[in-house]
Amino acid sequence: MATNKVTTNVIDMSGNTGGLVWAQGTKAQRPAGVAGDLRLNTDDSRLEFYNGSDWKRLSESAANPTPGPAFTADFLVVAGGGGGGRGATSGAAANGGAGGAGGLRTSYGSTSGGGSSAESSLTLNQYVNYTVTVGAGGAGGSGNTNPGVQGDNSIFASITSTGGGYGAQGTNGATAGAGGSGGGGSNTASAGGAGSTNQGFAGGAGVSSTESGGGGGASEAGNTDGGKLGGDGLAVSITGSSVTYAGGGSGGAYNTSATPGGDGGGGASGGGSGNAQSGTANTGGGGGGSGMNASGVCGNGGAGGSGIVIVRYPNTLTISVGAGLTSSTTTDGSDKITTFTAGSDTVSFS
Repeated sequence: MATNKVTTNVIDMSGNTGGLVWAQGTKAQRPAGVAGDLRLNTDDSRLEFYNGSDWKRLSESAANPTPGPAFTADFLVVAGGGGGGRGATSGAAANGGAGGAGGLRTSYGSTSGGGSSAESSLTLNQYVNYTVTVGAGGAGGSGNTNPGVQGDNSIFASITSTGGGYGAQGTNGATAGAGGSGGGGSNTASAGGAGSTNQGFAGGAGVSSTESGGGGGASEAGNTDGGKLGGDGLAVSITGSSVTYAGGGSGGAYNTSATPGGDGGGGASGGGSGNAQSGTANTGGGGGGSGMNASGVCGNGGAGGSGIVIVRYPNTLTISVGAGLTSSTTTDGSDKITTFTAGSDTVSFS
């Protein structure tokens, strides 16, 4: 089509009661653009112009309608894992319980945490600020007979996942923490902590006078696969590939080698006098519990792994991320996937 160039500096249409009809189309149909181009974006019925590097909306008395057009997004929200407990400095029954995994909630796939069905996708709106928080893992127990620390919650919009329960300290009858998944008990007199409905399973009770309980995971309770073993996490493919999240840590034991944690980032037990392993970052894995050697020396409990928040939404949208968040965005087919690995702030979509 030929281009008609207007060279006059003034066009007076004051006697015309009609309006100009601009070029129009969806966001996906935007041309490459040159500075000053003007068009109607039919996705949101807003005029926009090209500033030489990006398409921007024309300013209005209100910057954008609030709320703007609705869209559907899927989510994975995993809280920080609980820290594993530390054993005492004497006595075979003084091994620390393992930390439970952070709670896992997701709308993607068929299954969510705690054996529940996947949740419904979220209906969100453009131009609305939504809170995102990535929960930190709880610290492992240190000093003499200290329990671990519960993990921090993770949040996206209306979805909150609960931090993993702490592992019990290495004391007869010590209490393990409840959480997204529960922490492990320290010996036969110590029960595991409770998990949260639709997020994770309970921690395992202490197995014997020499073996503490494994932390609960997103897909099974602590001790399910054997005494002191952490519960396995849940595989979710929201990023386009299958990744397992929210495994429980393994409990400490007397004078033995380290025991691997549950699948999905659970921390290994200390193994004799060694420090227990922390849960893997950005999986919400629980920290391992510390063991003790024959000389009565034990290590510290492992810290819980940090959580993660992942949002999957139409690739026609652009996300604006607050400075307090660490994130990355990829594309999978007709969707974008934004992964948040640290921080707390707000996001919006346009």
